[in-house]
Amino acid sequence: MKFNVGTIDRLMRIVLGLIIAILGVWLESWWGLVALVPLATGLIKWCPLYVPFKFSTREKGE
Repeated sequence: MKFNVGTIDRLMRIVLGLIIAILGVWLESWWGLVALVPLATGLIKWCPLYVPFKFSTREKGE
């Protein structure tokens, strides 16, 4: 599997995932589970939605 999520994209996904998870817990909502998607894609550095479009946010040196 080739990585297709760059450093800045990765950090934004992780921060967004943490914010959504905190809000889900704070509001006592199941919507906090949505946080798993950006967290997982940020941690594994691979986004399945980028594959069909042959898109990557990684720089050549990464």
